[in-house]
Amino acid sequence: MAGLWVGEAALVTAGRRGRRWPQPLLRSAALWTLKHVPHYPRQHLVVSRSLCSAGYDSNEKTFDKILVANRGEIACRVIKTCKKMGIKTVAIHSDVDASSVHVKMADEAVCVGPAPTSKSYLNMDAIMEAIKKTGAQAVHPGYGFLSENKEFAKCLDADEAVRIAREIGYPVMIKASAGGGGKGMRIAWDDEETRDGFRFSSQEAASSFGDDRLLIEKFIDNPRHIEVQVLGDKHGNALWLNERECSVQRRNQKVVEEAPSLFLDSETRRAMGEQAVALAKAVNYSSAGTVEFLVDSKKNFYFLEMNTRLQVEHPVTECITGLDLVQEMIRVAKGYPLRHRQADIPINGWAVECRVYAEDPYKSFGLPSIGRLSQYQEPVHLPGVRVDSGIQPGSDISIYYDPMISKLITYGSDRREALKRMEDALDNYVIRGVTHNIALLREVIINSRFVKGDINTKFLSDVYPDGFKGHQLTVNERNQLLAIASSLFVASQLRAHRFQEDENSRVPIVKPQVADWELSVKLHDEVYTVVASNSGPTFSVEVDESKLNVTSTWNLASPLLSVNVDGTRRMIQCLSREAGGNMSIQFLGTVYKVHILTKLAAELNKFMLEKAAEDTSSILRSPMPGVVVAVSVEPGDLVAEGQEICVIEAMKMQNSMTAGKSGKVKSVHCKAGDTVGEGDLLVELE
Repeated sequence: MAGLWVGEAALVTAGRRGRRWPQPLLRSAALWTLKHVPHYPRQHLVVSRSLCSAGYDSNEKTFDKILVANRGEIACRVIKTCKKMGIKTVAIHSDVDASSVHVKMADEAVCVGPAPTSKSYLNMDAIMEAIKKTGAQAVHPGYGFLSENKEFAKCLDADEAVRIAREIGYPVMIKASAGGGGKGMRIAWDDEETRDGFRFSSQEAASSFGDDRLLIEKFIDNPRHIEVQVLGDKHGNALWLNERECSVQRRNQKVVEEAPSLFLDSETRRAMGEQAVALAKAVNYSSAGTVEFLVDSKKNFYFLEMNTRLQVEHPVTECITGLDLVQEMIRVAKGYPLRHRQADIPINGWAVECRVYAEDPYKSFGLPSIGRLSQYQEPVHLPGVRVDSGIQPGSDISIYYDPMISKLITYGSDRREALKRMEDALDNYVIRGVTHNIALLREVIINSRFVKGDINTKFLSDVYPDGFKGHQLTVNERNQLLAIASSLFVASQLRAHRFQEDENSRVPIVKPQVADWELSVKLHDEVYTVVASNSGPTFSVEVDESKLNVTSTWNLASPLLSVNVDGTRRMIQCLSREAGGNMSIQFLGTVYKVHILTKLAAELNKFMLEKAAEDTSSILRSPMPGVVVAVSVEPGDLVAEGQEICVIEAMKMQNSMTAGKSGKVKSVHCKAGDTVGEGDLLVELE
């Protein structure tokens, strides 16, 4: 579409990606169109603003009917040109304008309200109804009135999106044409979700990519997402560098990727690769690129899109082929031919990539977290581990950019080895200062369905229908955690006793009068009696009628602690220890909070009053740090349960905050443009 801008009016058309549509032919103002086009599985919803050339070609097919959303001379001016072009016109008018010239000139006329402009020519609802009633394919706003009204333009855009979605057939995917990373994407199952999806997707697209154009395409339920890496040069050569399995996603953004795919056989792999190369050659593509496919359970594959850039997950391809894709891109850009033939491209071993994010996986599989990395230690000392990152201890994770911390890649001779190395790498990854998604990543790669390769793009919602809850401990794992936590507690008490004299101590110290420590340990609202005794670095711990031997160096200053429990090696992180007995321990990827007291302290603790829980039913707090984009209510408004209260943008993703119950708004504590933190109060209800 043309690149010049006039006011705020918009031209909206639909068509196949890459198809050139004729420019609108009216000079004075841009034209809002609701153009009917043939059905395509994917349609391109283009929102642009155009200054158009004068003149008229009678061979050009434009519109059958245009509604003129104005009055007076400009309405007459537009109608004259429409008549010359053979286009029928619809006039709108107030009740006092029923006999006006522009009404008589038009082929049809619709009254949109009484004389005051706010109730007629600015009455968007009435004008929208007139559009639907008359079947107008386009709206010319003239000047003044609604000609520069963004909200009216958005109403037409949303109607066009609904029409396209109906043509394609629900469900549909609404996505940013310039997008990536899951931003500006929404699935819609009906008209209402299409309107909401259009609103959020276009806003996210404009915010993230500076381009609010959208695609609407058929949404294929329960597919696999498999992509093929291609590499082309300026001499007509192109290769496919095998595939990547990218089906584990949340909010349409990839979480875990691997190469190759466990699902594809050699025949399907070759067919997908050859079609990807054919596409690259058809457009004379010269660089590294990725052709993405959706693949159904019968190995039928459907073209999704081509990303003409380096993908986030490119390292897994580098691992199994031995190629440096960035180096190849630079060589191709300089004009050198490819150095390899298709027969030279191997599949050596297996590679897995986990995207490590500053996110809270317990909130919708990952709402953003911000903060400063107080401690940061990558597990690069382990075999077969690669970490691609751009941060260090002290780096800030802000609300303004993508919250990715790093890409963690492991490589092995086969898939089993690659996954085991990933499990060890995640256990050895130290990230302090921000909430992260290590727990979710670890649970995914050890899940039985994932290990078998039984995955699709709904994997997370299928496995965790009630949301992610962390690792669910077996009885043996629970006893191991209780034994480790008790040993840590006793080790810290013994260390405090060794290094401080009783009269100078500022912390309560339990002097080991006897060899056995009888402890009360609270985990998940359950209280367990644990008896621990030590001999050097080894603790003998009795818990739940089991006896375990726990051995470690007990270096409490180290962020990582290797612990041996009855011959099983566990890598743990003690994130916090408080004088009151509260401890946070990262065990099997998940952080567990335990409360440990001596027998005497536990008896006395029974007399302590518990803090009353906050009543949260009448308040709305921000679940994440971000920027308030819009506030939809004012004090005194009546709201229904589930009604949108405000919209918060975090890391370029927009999130609708809704009322938890019906009621009257008591107070609003935020406005559009405000920066809010996690837990900040947004709105109170009476």
